[in-house]
Amino acid sequence: MAGHRYDLKDDHFVEEWNAADKGRVVQALRRCLRTGGTVVGAFARSDLVGFASVEGTPFGAKQEYLELSFIHVSCERRKRGIGRRLFELCCEAAKREGARKLYIGAHPSEDTQRFYRSLGCTLATEINEAIHAREPLDIQLEFTV
Repeated sequence: MAGHRYDLKDDHFVEEWNAADKGRVVQALRRCLRTGGTVVGAFARSDLVGFASVEGTPFGAKQEYLELSFIHVSCERRKRGIGRRLFELCCEAAKREGARKLYIGAHPSEDTQRFYRSLGCTLATEINEAIHAREPLDIQLEFTV
């Protein structure tokens, strides 16, 4: 991302969710819906292979941001355009709600950052400290919807 320097370092990341992790995600998605947000899913037959969510509460100095709180595609289904389509649906939902920008606290892995760069995301011009505090190593990004 132009103007900033990031150093690569070795880090082992295991993408396995146990039952408790899955339960926390389900609860977060339910809360998102209860508070006016949007949740979208991608299915292969009856199997959920990806999901994403946009929170319903605007924030920022101009109240122009909505948070992309989740976007996930099963490992075996990646690189097929599913994540891109989920992202597009989230952008459409955010725009319908009057947002100008999606705010993304993005995992710092190379693959994740490459994905967001390919979509046109840039470093956030306004940092949401509460989102940043949840995952301090995440890179704070935005996307104009």
